[in-house]
Amino acid sequence: MKFLDAPPRFLFFTGKGGVGKTSIACATSIQLATQGQRVLLVSTDPASNVGQVFGISIGNQITPVIAVPNLSALEIDPQAAAQAYRDRIVGPVRGVLPDSVVKGIEEQLSGACTTEIAAFDEFTALLIDSALTQDFDHIVFDTAPTGHTIRMLQLPGAWSGFLEDGKGDASCLGPLAGLEKQRTQYKAAVDALADPLKARLVLVARAQAATVNEAARTHGELAGIGLTRQYLVINGVFPATEAANDPLAQAIYQREQAVLASLPEVLRGLPTDQIALKAFNLFGLAALKQLLNRSVSPQPTPDTDAKTVVVMPGLTRHPAGPGSMDCGSEPAMTTAQPINAPSLAGLVDDIAAEGHGLVMLMGKGGVGKTTLAAAVAVELATRGHEVHLTTSDPAAHLMETLDGTLDHLMVSRIDPHEVTEAYRAQVLAVKGAKLDAAGRAVLEEDLRSPCTEEIAVFQAFSRVIREAGKKFVVMDTAPTGHTLLLLDATGAYHRDIARQMGAGAHFTTPMMQLQDPKQTKVLIVTLAETTPVLEAANLQADLRRAGIEPWAWVINNSVAAAKVTSPLLKARAQNELREIEAVASRHVSRYALVPLMQEEPVGVQRLKQLSEQGVQA
Repeated sequence: MKFLDAPPRFLFFTGKGGVGKTSIACATSIQLATQGQRVLLVSTDPASNVGQVFGISIGNQITPVIAVPNLSALEIDPQAAAQAYRDRIVGPVRGVLPDSVVKGIEEQLSGACTTEIAAFDEFTALLIDSALTQDFDHIVFDTAPTGHTIRMLQLPGAWSGFLEDGKGDASCLGPLAGLEKQRTQYKAAVDALADPLKARLVLVARAQAATVNEAARTHGELAGIGLTRQYLVINGVFPATEAANDPLAQAIYQREQAVLASLPEVLRGLPTDQIALKAFNLFGLAALKQLLNRSVSPQPTPDTDAKTVVVMPGLTRHPAGPGSMDCGSEPAMTTAQPINAPSLAGLVDDIAAEGHGLVMLMGKGGVGKTTLAAAVAVELATRGHEVHLTTSDPAAHLMETLDGTLDHLMVSRIDPHEVTEAYRAQVLAVKGAKLDAAGRAVLEEDLRSPCTEEIAVFQAFSRVIREAGKKFVVMDTAPTGHTLLLLDATGAYHRDIARQMGAGAHFTTPMMQLQDPKQTKVLIVTLAETTPVLEAANLQADLRRAGIEPWAWVINNSVAAAKVTSPLLKARAQNELREIEAVASRHVSRYALVPLMQEEPVGVQRLKQLSEQGVQA
């Protein structure tokens, strides 16, 4: 693999959600550790699943991976980091300042800005020479999906410049002293990121137009902040040998080859590797050891536990025959018959019955939230309902997915840059009008604080969901971790309003709307694979802790719900059955299964077909 030739100390894997960053980062760490290098694998994703991949509990502390000598791992937990950050700032003044002042500081530090900065502090601490990292030859970063990663990588320079220039008080972060102490650390992080001998950034994509275009955008943005030493990995490429005599397999192969033949110009000059699609789930040590091995033929991981398929209510499959590729699990299907399960159209029927409301699609990156949000919106608009389709994902491609217009359907995007500029202009117009020149200058500098974006995005989010009282608002959200941070800001705002209004007051906040099942329906989107289902279950638990009960799950791009004859696809379909059963029997009472389609669901007509499609591909 080219990206592993003479690797520097820091390796960053980034890309659009669902392209396989975690699997490749884990496989890279295992390979380096096996070669005798001391490796620290770090996840900066707020919805990290590195611990699940290895089957151990990691969390917010460096933890040895016992099964792999020389390998340790760390999951930067934003909430734990935020609490440590608050304790570091509030601790010295507790008992010294009046309780009312201390409480005020704690309120300032309760929002998403503090959570982001605290996680960022831990991130930069890993980029400097310190006792924390001195025992490791390599530090491998499994990053959050692209938009959040770019934000994280931009922050060292943004905060370093903000502090060096002696800017405003950054009120949403509390006392500036908490940042001033980190000035040297931030500068060292900037220097490390910009040094190609120390850091290498690996763009991960699939052979899909959306992920390749995202990689091209990421390349430009990261090159602009000094990360010029970039490599490209195209993951999960469909093998040519599997394309014969299977219309779905042939369609996938041809579609991918067309994308690879027309890579954006900025990517063509990068050192590039391709990793073939595997038939087995990339979960567990045995599977990860095979991922970067070019000689491995597609086959299920040999340590798959033998289990009996439980056929759930509403889900049936045709009997299997001989010729299985599976290694110890249930027999693989040898016919081309798909299973039967509830369709997306059934969910839309129930949603439409309300006449209006907020529909939020949430989940891990790469599971197809944008496509399914567009499909739901198109179906509702086709039925004559007024619909506002929007996204809070910085890397969304709603317009490309729709590829057209439709009566009753309005489309928008919460663009972080645009809403931040609008927020700054509004604050300057209202508060700045009452200030003299010196005061206005201070306000302008304070509004250049990197955390201003969090406030602006939250306000835009709140404005959009208020529309759901009169029409349908369908929201394609950012990947899980970033969405949870947005919900954290929503919760902080709710607590602040409740404190100000006092007991007995009548008011409605965005969080109260999200918690009301009559006003909001949350659809968790997943794939029928081990890691996405685990992450969906974790997201459901997080939402429930916030008082938000998910309404349904949607299992997208299911091979088991399609008609296939390719051995690789049949093996993948067989692996899906266990996960579909888990969703239906353990995680949720309402779900839909959407089959993998021969043609990409782009354009109003295909999106409508996707919504109406049962499980017969």
